[in-house]
Amino acid sequence: MRTEIVTTSARGLRQDSLPFRLYQKAKRLGTWDPRDIDFTQDIQDWASLTENQRRRNLRLISMFQAGEEAVTLDLLPLIMVIAKEGRLEEEMFLTTFLFEEAKHTEFFRLLLDTLGEKQDLSHMHSDTYKKIFYELLPDTMQALVHDQSPEAVADASTMYNMFIEGVLAETGYYSFYQGLNRMGKMPGLIKGVDYLKRDESRHIGYGTFLLQRLICEHPHLYERVEKKMNDLAPLAVALNQEGTVDQEEGDPMNVDLNEVMQFSMKQLSLRLEKIARARENTVEELYKISEEALGVL
Repeated sequence: MRTEIVTTSARGLRQDSLPFRLYQKAKRLGTWDPRDIDFTQDIQDWASLTENQRRRNLRLISMFQAGEEAVTLDLLPLIMVIAKEGRLEEEMFLTTFLFEEAKHTEFFRLLLDTLGEKQDLSHMHSDTYKKIFYELLPDTMQALVHDQSPEAVADASTMYNMFIEGVLAETGYYSFYQGLNRMGKMPGLIKGVDYLKRDESRHIGYGTFLLQRLICEHPHLYERVEKKMNDLAPLAVALNQEGTVDQEEGDPMNVDLNEVMQFSMKQLSLRLEKIARARENTVEELYKISEEALGVL
């Protein structure tokens, strides 16, 4: 039974809180439309790529396409937990979060359709990719349906916000920038990636805040989050290695695998570093933390 309606109480909305500020930023910056992006040059550039270059980029696009679909489907249990706890400002932000994930799913499907790539691309998903997106992500998020404990929420945010978004997606953006963008190819795709990266910075920022809040309230959770990130790290390494480079000819986009790997490992360290700062703050201080401190664009 609901005991209070927050917005008609003396409390009102916490408009200075980080979640509410992220909600405001999402209203301003998250309303881009994939269908407004001009893919005319992308069609020409796609035809100009070698077969190996197209295959290399199609694999990366296919992973983003399936990944965006997965995170769209798998976010709902977390939203339900936050709503059940009565954290209105956080839920308000999460409504924009889900909207943006759905839009990212639309963006990559629109890109593939425009390029005429309508075949089944699931064969491009490696065993490691399937382990992450077909098994670990949905299982971790669905666990929240029956277990709303701080431990389960911390596991979910670590998997979703820190690892999937904060490490894998960021590494994927880096690969697009080091390949197609550096070649001056496919400006429509790159423009969409720019939008995605900005959206995801808010998602990662919220996830960092959520984990910091949980750790402030339950200090033992830091070791749990740290262990989970370390356990996931080998999957990031394996995903970078699988199907990215032709051992004889090298990467067709001239992307340095070692640089990609270093970037990925740096993201892992960065996420843990930001989460660890929770031990230096109170919960109230976390609500007032700046977006910039969390890397929000």
